[in-house]
Amino acid sequence: MTPRRTFKETLAHIIFDYNTVPAKLFDLFLIGAIVLSVIIVMLDSVPGIHSAYGGVFYGMEWFFTIIFTIEYGLRIYVASNKPRYMTSFFGIIDLLSILPTYFSLFFPGTQYLLVIRFFRVLRIFRLLKLVKFVKEGEYVRNALLASSRKILFFLFFVLVTVSIIGSLMYLIEGEAHGFYSIFEGVYWAIVTITTVGYGDITPQTILGRALAAFLMIIGYSVIAVPTGIVSAEMASMNEQLHREIAKIDTCCRVIEHDHDAKFCKKCGEPLKGSAGPSSGKEQ
Repeated sequence: MTPRRTFKETLAHIIFDYNTVPAKLFDLFLIGAIVLSVIIVMLDSVPGIHSAYGGVFYGMEWFFTIIFTIEYGLRIYVASNKPRYMTSFFGIIDLLSILPTYFSLFFPGTQYLLVIRFFRVLRIFRLLKLVKFVKEGEYVRNALLASSRKILFFLFFVLVTVSIIGSLMYLIEGEAHGFYSIFEGVYWAIVTITTVGYGDITPQTILGRALAAFLMIIGYSVIAVPTGIVSAEMASMNEQLHREIAKIDTCCRVIEHDHDAKFCKKCGEPLKGSAGPSSGKEQ
């Protein structure tokens, strides 16, 4: 006969677990409250809506803040390691999501920082059990790490390019055409090379426009090069994975086996290096 849980243990199971129906319902309620509270804050920032329903929104804002304050206090109460929870990512987000309302009593306007609550929706990852996508996430992360040096070198090249061209544009156009300093020229170069093109500063001379056209052409590489670098690394990792798969095949030379396969999908023979019965490894 299993011992009955105490009230604190039951509460901890509901708040921090996600495998049972009560825990899932709690997470769903929490996520719904978070989304509604953030929508209210956004609507309250619209002048016309604020003038008509400002009082209602203010009351609802405090209603949700009290709920989240109680929830934060309960999490601290049932946590087995309170300092660890309070200094964890979600613990800090839980605290930051309730502080703006209290700060608004002393510093009006800070209540709009409540959009921080959207970070709490990240708890839905637990509910949907997205842990199964960790391997895919590691695959992308490894590709980014493998290409980090190339990307950093490319960013350094871009930084040098915008600095040089921004300085040249300052010398060519000058204050008469809105380039009041080299910083203004660098800003224009960054906006141009990234193909954003705000249009707040534009060259007026023929030489300045020719330099701008040259930078616009270079701008295409800003999008293409980093994408190509990461794609090449991912393709290389995928090819390496296929080579590893090919090495464990000892019978039919079929390379389409999964990386954790134990037997050949064509003939049923154990694969070399697998955890099958013939390998002597514990399953």
